[in-house]
Formats: sequence, C-alpha cells, structure tokens
Amino acid sequence: MSAPGLLIAAPRSSSGKTTVTLALMRALARRGVRVRGAKCGPDYIDPAFHRAATGHPSFNLDSFAMEAGLLDAVAGLAGAEADLVVAEGSMGLFDGVRAAESRTGANSDIAARYGWPVLLVLDVSGAAQSAAAVALGCAHYDPRIRIAGVILNKVASARHRRLVEAGLERVGIPVLGALMRDAGLVLPERHLGLVQARETADLEARLDRLADLAEAGLDLDAILAAAAGTTPPAGGGRLPRPPGGRIAVASDAAFTFLYPHHEAGWQAAGAEIVPFSPLADQAPPADCDVCWLPGGYPELHAGRLAAARNFIGGLRAFAAEKPVHGECGGYMVLGQSLEDAAGITHPMAALLPVATSYRSRKLHLGYRVARLLADGVLGAGGTRLVGHEFHYASEVTGPPDEAEALARVTDAEGTDLGPAGHRRGSVTGSFFHLIASEAA
Repeated sequence: MSAPGLLIAAPRSSSGKTTVTLALMRALARRGVRVRGAKCGPDYIDPAFHRAATGHPSFNLDSFAMEAGLLDAVAGLAGAEADLVVAEGSMGLFDGVRAAESRTGANSDIAARYGWPVLLVLDVSGAAQSAAAVALGCAHYDPRIRIAGVILNKVASARHRRLVEAGLERVGIPVLGALMRDAGLVLPERHLGLVQARETADLEARLDRLADLAEAGLDLDAILAAAAGTTPPAGGGRLPRPPGGRIAVASDAAFTFLYPHHEAGWQAAGAEIVPFSPLADQAPPADCDVCWLPGGYPELHAGRLAAARNFIGGLRAFAAEKPVHGECGGYMVLGQSLEDAAGITHPMAALLPVATSYRSRKLHLGYRVARLLADGVLGAGGTRLVGHEFHYASEVTGPPDEAEALARVTDAEGTDLGPAGHRRGSVTGSFFHLIASEAA
C-alpha cells in the first residue's frame, strides 16, 4: 500500500516550516497515525529532528541530485508502512536551480511528482491582509501543485489573526491553523543551522510542547483529510551501492552527517555498518573493509580529536591497507591540520595534503557535480557524482592539481570550479557531500 502525503512549505526561508512540521508530526504520532518524515533538498539536520518526532527515519528527496529511479526508491522508503508522509520543504516553495522542468531541486518538484498537496506556512509578522496576496501568488505560480491551505505563524493577537484571515477568505484559501508569536518555540541554532537533535536539551519535552500547540492551534482533522497523492512502492528503483561489505562509519557529535538513503541502500545490499566514535578515541575496527568519515562539526572538537591518539593511529593503520573516505568534516580530519575559531591549529591525521581553517569563515554553499579523476571507493574514474557543499571552513593550502585531486567539479549550472578534493593511495576526501552517483 502506498501512503498519501503533504508538503509543508513556505514562500521563503525562516517562516517556521520546521516548527510546524515537528508540531504536526508529533501531534499525529500521538494520535496513533503512522506518520513518516521526508525533507526536500540537501539537509542533514532537519531529518534527525523528524526522526525524533516520529520515531522513524526521515529521507531526503532531491529532484536535482537524484535521477528518477533513485528519487522514487527513496520516496518508497519514506512511505513504507506509513499512513501519511509529511515532507518538509527547504527555502521557498519554488526556490531551486536553473535546470530542466521537474529537475530544479525545488520543493514544488516533489509535490508535483507525488501529487502531495501543499500546506503553506505564512510568517505573518509585519503583515495582515497582504499575506493573502503572497499565498495567492504561490497558489497560481505553478499549475502542477495545489495549495490545500495555509498555517499562520507568528500571529501577534486575536485581532491580527482576524485581519489575516479576512484577506485569505477574500481569495478563497482556507486557514488550517495558527501558531502565536512565541520566542520559546525557537530551536537553538549554530553556524550550519539548528543545533543537532542529539545535542538539543530536553528535546522530547520540546516536541511534546509543540504537539500540544498543534492540537490547540491546528485543525488536525482537516489537515489529515487534505492529504493526497501517493508514494512509489517500497523496494523499487535503485538505492546507492555500498563501498564495502563492512563499513566502519565514524559516528558521534563530530561526525553526524550521513544521508539515511545511503545507509538504507548499503544495508539493503547486505552491507554491515559498524559505528565507532573518534571523540571516544576509538579506532575504525580493523575487520571492516572501508572506513567512512562523514561530515559534522570537527571544528568544534578539534582539540579532542587531535589528542585522540588511538583514533589517529588506528585510522592511519587502517588507511595503510584499506580505503578511507572523508566528506566535509571528515575531509578536514584526514588533512594535515585544522585551525579552529580561536586561531589554534590542531594536527590531524595527515593522510591527505590539505590544511583547513575555521577561523576566517566563508560560506560555501550549493550543488556540486563531479567527475572522478581515478578509480576509488566512490567508483571508477569518470563516474559522475552529484552532491552539495555547505560549510564555512576553507582550505588554506593551494588547490590540488589533477594528479592528486579527487574529482573535477562544476556547480549546478555547469560553471567549472576546477579540481576538488584529494586522493592519496586509497585515501580520498572532499568538501562535497555525496547524494548520488552514476557510472560513466
């Protein structure tokens, strides 16, 4: 059986999508609804909150990075054994890259592909009837999608709500609930977004409070009745293949960013994921075939990582015989050194000829399309990779030449960004996070 869905979206970022999504998920789960989460676009942090709210993994759906077979396979995972899929958008509803229709990475592509109605979150602070004009524009901008209704966020007073609702009534768009302005609803943030779910104090209490507010302020019956569309059957499509039979994956507060669809694909193919904690000074288990260092926040733990002698020594010993790959934060740890925000330089594993710094912060953000320059753990030379970058750290060593680079990279529009990442023996790494790969 396939599950219907809803997309929680907004006209712009910082409208309250995550707050509304978590409130709705937790409230429906408390009702006994088998609700499952999804996130449109590249994001590691929000799906972890979805998992906390529902008790089940949340999967990323990306119309730019994922070809149709992979996209449907991941959507099938999201809908498996579900009564309802609640997908959270990113940025604005129609925000994406310039690409072929349905391949822009925008939330609207996902809603259109699976027939999921949109619940539009309107931040009405600083507006009243004019909010209806924004909603009306969203309703007519893309004929592929349908706005089921709006949820008002940051409502200042009962009078404010009446004025906003008057405008929406005029244009015929139903209001399915409202949340009052409340600074206590804001989840703590750091430089890459929300503080991670595993680090958020009193997360269960926060989620239950959000559910209480949803039950008081949202028309849950109407929202459930608005769900429509479908998800593909589970087990179809093509999930990512594992890089080995036993995969040692760094997993702790410094290494957290591993996409759930990779884990699911690796396990579906029979691979075993073996977690270890560098912050606890654990080395990658020697009986694994490959070691994977995901992204995360090593810049916040650089001193502890540099002092973790068992981890560093074990990683070097592992790399002498077997493949090791690092993404973003993992790449930084594989390098020679990492300079933290205070300007202190910490020695790292020195397995790749790169030094990185978090002191002089610069935002690096966007999709990346790469071609591998040589055979390795990510695939054969020439394999096309699609991923993204989102970090503030920079390389302080010079750019690699093609003899030592991992891949040649462009942005989403094909602008050549040159060689990127590094490879040395069986050790590879780059700042971009892998979403999907296609053989040459």
